[in-house]
Parts: sequence; C-alpha cells; structure tokens
Amino acid sequence: MAHEREPLLRSSGGGNASGAKGTSSACTAAPLPSLARTVLKFLMWAVFLTWAAGIFFYPTKPVQAAFKKFVGLTRDSTLGVTGGIFLTFSAPILIIALLAYVYISFFPSDHMEKRKLRSLSFRLWTFPVLVDGPFGVVSAVEFIGIVLFIVYVVYSMTYYAVESVSLIREFDIPSMTDSELILHVIGLRLGSVGLFCMVFLFLPVARGSVLLRLIDIPFEHATRYHVWLGHLTMALFTLHGLCYVIEWSMQGKLLEQMVEWKEIGVANLPGVISLAAGLLMWVTSLHPVRKRFFELFFYTHQLYVVFIVFLAFHVGDFIFSFSAGAVFLFMLDRFLRFWQSRAKVDIISAACRPCGTVELVFSKPASLRYNALSFIFIQVRELSFLQWHPFSVSSSPMDGRYHMSVLIKVLGTWTEKLRSIITDVQEQNRGDSELQCGRITACVEGPYGHESPYHLMYENLILVAGGIGISPFLAILSDIIHRIEEGKQCMPKNVLVLWSVKKSKELSLLTAVDAQTITSSVSDKLRLDIQAFVTQESWPPLEDGIVVDDQKAPGMFVKNGTTMSGLVGTGDNFWAAMYFLASTLGFLLAYALVQVYYVKPHHVVAWWYLGLLFMLCMAAGVALPGGLVVLLWHLAEKRRLEDEKWDAASSQSSPRADQTPPGDDDAAPGVSLAAMRTTRYGCRPNFQEEFAAFAERAGDAADVGVLVCGPQGLQTSVARECRARNLRRGAAAGKSSSRAVFHFNSHSFDL
Repeated sequence: MAHEREPLLRSSGGGNASGAKGTSSACTAAPLPSLARTVLKFLMWAVFLTWAAGIFFYPTKPVQAAFKKFVGLTRDSTLGVTGGIFLTFSAPILIIALLAYVYISFFPSDHMEKRKLRSLSFRLWTFPVLVDGPFGVVSAVEFIGIVLFIVYVVYSMTYYAVESVSLIREFDIPSMTDSELILHVIGLRLGSVGLFCMVFLFLPVARGSVLLRLIDIPFEHATRYHVWLGHLTMALFTLHGLCYVIEWSMQGKLLEQMVEWKEIGVANLPGVISLAAGLLMWVTSLHPVRKRFFELFFYTHQLYVVFIVFLAFHVGDFIFSFSAGAVFLFMLDRFLRFWQSRAKVDIISAACRPCGTVELVFSKPASLRYNALSFIFIQVRELSFLQWHPFSVSSSPMDGRYHMSVLIKVLGTWTEKLRSIITDVQEQNRGDSELQCGRITACVEGPYGHESPYHLMYENLILVAGGIGISPFLAILSDIIHRIEEGKQCMPKNVLVLWSVKKSKELSLLTAVDAQTITSSVSDKLRLDIQAFVTQESWPPLEDGIVVDDQKAPGMFVKNGTTMSGLVGTGDNFWAAMYFLASTLGFLLAYALVQVYYVKPHHVVAWWYLGLLFMLCMAAGVALPGGLVVLLWHLAEKRRLEDEKWDAASSQSSPRADQTPPGDDDAAPGVSLAAMRTTRYGCRPNFQEEFAAFAERAGDAADVGVLVCGPQGLQTSVARECRARNLRRGAAAGKSSSRAVFHFNSHSFDL
C-alpha cells in the first residue's frame, strides 16, 4: 500500500525528556546514511552534468580532440571504436539509471517525501511562465529546458556552418561545387544534432523509467516532452535528408543515390526508409490528426521499430551508439510492459452512469503501490487487440487493498463500443439468473504517475476540474478523507473544488467517491468547499435531486483469478534493479562475444550489418538474462499473491468491503459530498474572485497548491490567474509581503 511505504510527512517534534537518550543515539547514527545519500546525489549530478556538457560542447574542436583521443584508446580493445563512443555518450545514462535504482532502494522514502514549504517562495516547477502559445502552459523549469535546447541547436548549427565555410576554403574537391559541399556538410551536421536530440526523445517515453521516478516526473508530463522533442528531432532529420536530396539533385544522381546501399559507409536506402517511417509518425501525431483519427495515429506510431532498426542500418553500429543508451532503456521498459500486459485482469464490476460515463473496478494485489493521481492503460481485446487507452484512477489507494477503479467518459468510437457491450449485457441479464460471461477480456498496464502525491504537500488546496477531469480529484478527496479518518499524517486542511460541467446530469459523478460522507471527526479537521458550475443550463432541471441508481453489471467478465501485475510502474525496486543490471550486462557480454568470435575472425566490415548485430545484442540482453529475471520476478509475485488469495477473494465479492473501518456500524451518519456541493447554473467560475476569496480564507501567509485537470483552455485560464497573482505579490513585496503564493500543477487526461 502506498500509505504504508510513503511517509509523506515526518514529525519534526523532538519528543520528551524520556526519549532524549534515544534521540541522541539516533543522531549519532544519522550521519552515515545521510552521507551515503549525499554521495549518491553528487555522483548522479556529476555524471549527468559531465555528459550534458560533453553533448553541448561536442561541436567545439577541444572536445572533439579529447573525444577522438579517448576513442583511440579503445580502438584496439574488444569493443573497438563502437565501445569508446558507447562509453562516452550512452554509458553515462545507464550509470545514472543504476545509481537511481540504488538510491530509491536504500532511501525509499527520501525521494518520495514531500515536506511543507518552510517559507513562502516561488518554485520553478510550479510557476507558469508561458500560458499561451504552441507549448501550452509552461513552467519556469520547462521554459529553461526549451531555451537550452534552442540555444544548443542554434549554437551547434552556427558553429558547423562556419566550419563548413572554412572547409571549402581549405579543401578543393573537383567532384563537388561549393554549394554541394556546403549542403553535404550541413546535412551531415544536422543529422548528428538530430541524433543527440533523439537521446532525449526516448527517455521520456519509457513510462516506467527509473529516471522519471527519480526526478518525479509523471508520464503525462513526460509525454509532453516527448512530443516537443519529437517535433524538434524530426525537423532536424527532415532537413538532414532534404540537404542530401538537393545535393543529389544538383548532381543529377537523385534516384541512384537514394537506392544506394553501401557495405562500407553510410547506407542511403535504409536512411530513406527510416526517414519515411519517421515522417509518417510525425504527421499522424499532429494534434488535429491525432484528435480526429486516433487509430491512424496509434497504428502508424508502431513504425518506431522500423525507424530505429533502419536508422541502425543507415549509420552503422558506432554512430548509432551515440544514442544507444536511451534506446536501450526504452527497450527495457517496452519488454517489461509487454510481459505485464499479457495477463488478463479480472474486472470486479462495471457501472454505466446516466451522464454517459462507465466505471470499471479492477482486481489488484494488496502490494501494488499507486497514488491518487495515477494512470493506467487499458486494453479490451474485443474492441481492439492493439489499442491501449490511458485513464486516470478514480479510487484512492486507501479505498481498498484489492481493487482499483477508473471512470471512462464516452467520447469516441472505442468508449462507445465499451459502453454498448456493458449495456447490452445488462439488458440480457434482466430477469435471467445466469449472467453472461466472456464478453470482455481486459488487460491493464501500469499504474504510472507521481512517486509522491503532490496534493499532500499543501495545507491549502484548490482543485479545478472540467467535466470528466473530476475523476482524479475524486481519488484525492477520498484519499484525504481516509487519511483523516485513520489518523494518518495529512497536510490538506482547507480544500476548494471548482468543477465546471456542461449538463447537470454530469454532477452524479460526485457519488463515485467511495468515502461519500464527511463525519464530524473529518469536518473538524478539513474545511471542504465544493463549487459546481453548470455552463449550458440556466436553471436546475425538474428532476434535480432525484438519484438515479447506476446500472451495474457484475460477473459479466471472464474470471481467471488474475489481478493486476506489479512489474511496471512503481514495481518492486529490488527486482527492477536486478532486471536492469542483468539486461545491461547481458547486452555488453553479447556484444563482446560477437566481436571476439564472429566479427573479427570473419572480418565483418559492412556498417549496416554491424548495426544489425548491435541491435540484436541489445535485444538479446533484454530478452535472455533480462527475461530470466522477469520470469523469476513473476514467480515471486505469483507466490506472494497466493498468500493474499483468500483475502482478495472475499474483497472481490464485496469490492467496497475492505475499506470499511471496524466499528463504523455505530458511527453517526455524516454529510454526503453531494450534499455539500453548491451548484451554480448558467455561468463559469470567476477565478479571480474565487482565488481572492480562498486566499483571504486561508490567510495571507499561505502556500496554495492549485491542481487543474481539464481542457487546455481551462488550464490556460487557471495558469494565467496563478501567474498574475504571484507577479502582483512580487511587485508589491515591500507593501504586502505576506500575500499567498499560488503553485500551479496540472494533471492532463489528453494524452
């Protein structure tokens, strides 16, 4: 359970006099783990900064001279030139990943713990700098990253352009004109810069990556970075190919050069195939295309396999090793996701709500960790064997040990078919004691999300939702209520919910919160205000207040006694580290053996073939030693699940039973969350007024966490208000330095 392993807030009290001796001995023992933690952090930062600096300054002559000297030292070794390049540009990523596994294994609470901010201050992660434009809402840290990438590309290409002019003056190549030589050199350099950008392209898309867990970037944010980097990388690769196409056209050898497949040197035809696959992925991933034709986007994006493999054919093993580390981490993640997604997961129940929303309740092991802002990917094989759709978890990890629920808004073809299947079974089951089985086969991947639930960082919390965006906030409210009821550490004391919906029938989603009542013990510690805004209705409907029961369809699914797997997401740190280590060592060993017993004895020199062997060694390292570790991990998990078998069976027969605290039968009835809701019709929330009133209620000297989940326009409006209030506070610091600081956080469901 997340709340058992994540001490989000530690008491800072020193205890009484009787505990002074124990405190003193604890203080003497504290420096050793603190020193180890500091050393690990220093090593990771040192490796990362050195690696990043090497990439940034790679175009300069001093760095290239040092690089060539280092590669020269490895030329006669077993790994050869490829090994030298790999150690320089790919090994640092793998070293950081290894240190990250050590860090989160030995300090499991340190990287997840979030403390209350000690003083009012802006934070780079939560201060929105840009709220309009092609990038959407951009925080200060993200803005710095965008600027650094732009500076890197402009600086590198400027340096290379100046270098190409000097080459023309220095060398006279009769077979090429000055224009052709400039195009050749610029095209080559565009490709090299694109190759470095491709390193960062694959790091965010590894959903369960330990690097994302270490720096606590949830996958929905990482997806944004992947999109940005994808545009940049494909623009560079497209310009790279365009330079050569123009050069070949000027020489009158366009078709001849495009189909050329050299044994020694860069093979042009694989490059054309790789670029074509990349362009298809790029065009279909554009937002208008993806929004209207999701299946087209999804299926064409599977061409990443063609893109990577033919890129290795195109440049050979030693050039491909510039970005091999990031690709290898992606392969590790993809293999683990494939293994997890093979299992069919039991669906405990399904409910079709009147507002056009489906609730699915899945079986999960008690040991599976997640938090109230997690996502899972769901595949329904009766609808599509390949499509996986992400949904935000609507249940708190404290709702129950053996179940997890999601709310699915019916918005497209896939969700319409899902709702249709459920409603059809409901119609068939009416008056029939025999329930229909085998209608849906569900597979689940995840959960993914924040390592630390940042909604627990703030005493004052504003949750802004649009439509189905209320789903993760239902989990947050349930999580907060459960923590207070069970006497656990819980920061939020003052919570405001601003929820915009189009029609009043959507308000029934509020009843999906498992902890549906606020008892006196909770209301004394939590001030909760729920404001709902119905934008497309001016007056309450006649049936307002009439509760419509959800149509549930339990037992309509195949029961395999299978729960969600913990192999991906926040899985077991020890087994995850062993999988990474075994796969990495297996890859390096496989490559060394291929070099010693095949490449050198048989004098293999074809670049494309060496690239193929390099890719096969990577795949062998992941599938063989890595696969063996995953198998052992799976068996260990299976044995652990056997111990939970009977408890899980009882909780699945009554999915909400495992959340009821003992003694609740005699507890006084509380107030339902739906009854606490204040509904306004025919208007939208005025964020300026709402934020001002909340700041006054919370007190001037307060940090206010703002979390928004909804359409891009809603996020923009909230971010603009947060930025305006923070800037006004900074400008008036001398007059009123105690004004509240608003920390903007977003939770996106448009992935």
